[in-house]
Amino acid sequence: MNRQRWQGTSGRIVELLRRRELTIDEIAGELDLTRTAIRAQLATLELEGAVEQRGLRRGTSKPSRTYGVTAETELQFSRVYIPILTQLLRVLNARMTGQELDAIMHEVGRGLMTGRDMPHGTLEQRVHAASALLNELGGTTDVEKNSGHFLIRGHGCPLAAATAEHPEACNALASLLSEFVGQPVSKCCDLYERQRCCFEVAV
Repeated sequence: MNRQRWQGTSGRIVELLRRRELTIDEIAGELDLTRTAIRAQLATLELEGAVEQRGLRRGTSKPSRTYGVTAETELQFSRVYIPILTQLLRVLNARMTGQELDAIMHEVGRGLMTGRDMPHGTLEQRVHAASALLNELGGTTDVEKNSGHFLIRGHGCPLAAATAEHPEACNALASLLSEFVGQPVSKCCDLYERQRCCFEVAV
């Protein structure tokens, strides 16, 4: 799902549905468009996971289906998660030792595995699956094999806003990957010129 695509009519539909659930007729009336045009836009937005069918509303002849935005769509618009995470890490860092904060972040990472299916296959296949998982979470990573171990090397950092001040936050991702792959995973991140994720998986 790409927020940049929510422009023009699709963007106006998303904005309307963020305010309240609406039927096709109601959206068409708000935007002064035909039901056919709205139905086509909604079909595309549903495929992208931006909107979903919610329920039925009584009409003059038969019930009409209502639509609303998905929880994932709301996340795309929120700008509060990063400031809260950064401030939370700042408070935790002031109240506990570095070792305690490390332990908490590792526990957070292990908890992120809840509800996720473990990958199958060879270690290399599992490492590639872990790279895909990081990409799904907002990273851009590739897999390298070097000197008897695998590297999941990123071209940025999905937690850059937090790790710039608190590199301990990266421990959560390391623990998540370790649980996911079933092998010890250690950080080898580049924190100097530009933050880039890097995780080493022992063979």
